[in-house]
Amino acid sequence: MRLAYQFALENDNIRADAIEATEFPDWTTRYRVHAVPKTVVNESFSIEGSLPEELFLEEILKAVGGMWQIAGGGDRKVVNGK
Repeated sequence: MRLAYQFALENDNIRADAIEATEFPDWTTRYRVHAVPKTVVNESFSIEGSLPEELFLEEILKAVGGMWQIAGGGDRKVVNGK
């Protein structure tokens, strides 16, 4: 979750929210949470479990269909690709 928050801090187009699965059983069912952490992207893509930063970023980029890219100059900041 920390990494998702970092992305959200760097880019106004990204929002990160943490939900306690045991406190919101309806959401747990809705998003089919079977393992935590579970990251849901745009209501249609999800990542279960913890991933290293590089893999997490790869999965997020796949989820948004190439709309985003890594900033140049070695910066790891996610920027709008438009």
